[in-house]
Amino acid sequence: MSIKNDIEMIREELTSEEKFFEKSVITERFVKKYKNILIAGVALIVVGVAGNIVYDMNKESAAKEANAALIALQTNPSDAKALSQLQSLSPALHEVYMYSKALADKDTKTLESLKNSKVAPLADLVQYELAQNKQDVNELTTYALAQDAIYKDLAQVQAAIILMNEGKTDKAHSKLQTIAEASPLFRIAKALLHYGVK
Repeated sequence: MSIKNDIEMIREELTSEEKFFEKSVITERFVKKYKNILIAGVALIVVGVAGNIVYDMNKESAAKEANAALIALQTNPSDAKALSQLQSLSPALHEVYMYSKALADKDTKTLESLKNSKVAPLADLVQYELAQNKQDVNELTTYALAQDAIYKDLAQVQAAIILMNEGKTDKAHSKLQTIAEASPLFRIAKALLHYGVK
């Protein structure tokens, strides 16, 4: 009985070794058949990872250089080299710097040049500043009617104040009534409606 068990165990071991050998032969054939494709795939992955690392390093380096140029401009606003370096490294940051400088200097010409900025919030802020600087009811109203205007309610309040100063209280009141209750300027609008000239 023990010989029978031994023979059965040896047979099972041979069967499992045979299966292992068979799978290794199949794997070897697969590797030989697709060797070039496998090598190309691994090489492509390595190149992709290396390229991504280099891209991230370049991006980080450019950001550091742009920040250094911005710091140089804050210390010396007339530094033309730092300004051109900032413009080439980060056009969006350059536009934001030009916007802040134009606000500080009350430079409407620079604001006009930034009117069509690709930086979405900046273009909106520039339009508001231009309308507010001109104290023009029509421009403030046009700005306030824009769908995603940041200072929509503030523009309505400013337009209403200009209209009140011109003696057009009915138009001013209609502008103030467009401000929603959820707006932070609702209380101011309500106070102007209540205490403003009637």
